Amino acid sequence: MLTSIRGKSVIVTGGSKGIGRGIARVFAAQGARIMIAARGKEASEAVLAELRGMGATAEAVACDVADWESVQAMVKATEAAFGGVDILCANAGIFPQAKMVDLDPGEWDRVMATNLKSAFLTVKACIPYFEKAGKGRVILTSSITGPVTGYPGWTHYGASKAGQLGFLKTASMELARYNTTINAVMPGNIVTEGLEGLGQAYLDTMAASIPLKRLGAVEDIGNAALFFASDEAGYITGQQIIVDGGQILPESLEAIASI
Repeated sequence: MLTSIRGKSVIVTGGSKGIGRGIARVFAAQGARIMIAARGKEASEAVLAELRGMGATAEAVACDVADWESVQAMVKATEAAFGGVDILCANAGIFPQAKMVDLDPGEWDRVMATNLKSAFLTVKACIPYFEKAGKGRVILTSSITGPVTGYPGWTHYGASKAGQLGFLKTASMELARYNTTINAVMPGNIVTEGLEGLGQAYLDTMAASIPLKRLGAVEDIGNAALFFASDEAGYITGQQIIVDGGQILPESLEAIASI
């Protein structure tokens, strides 16, 4: 059991749904104090009710993670609520699907701002609080899409997620002076509201292509993030872990059929 999480102050961006909601639940179950940062007030209120029903201390703040002033306000709100910031789970992300021939350049910029620029902004805003505390933890939610795999319609998403890993490598060196680690979790296909919107045929096809024969749960990502956030992982930084049920491993569909 990772006991070092209890009482820690944790920001989860994009925490009102999907993987972010799962991360929040996992940390709350370990006794962390959770700040949900999201745009949607109604969805955030639902998560707050869920977390508080678990006995957790939780608050929510509206935040546009692509806007510097909004991000700074989010971090200040967390300090006001919990006395500081110990852990940042930079999870916010969007993945609208459009092939390049149809992709509006403005949509490319929106994805980059939400997925990649936000990682820089949120980490930057937390640095003074990590310095004050003498330690900190940052966990990025990246993806296998972009760094490892590709999928038509997600050039912008894949580029943003690969960019997060490029950011991670140098950020880990710069954050070391604050005794702060930064690592990334790279999900495969995880069952979320967004993924369910792609249709049951897509879900069934993807599950069939995974050696474990099932899609992941949001808690699978939360558990990996929990490890990176723990004292037990204090000597790990600038690294990434793939959580995909073995999805990227088969050379072909024939390899899956022979299992």
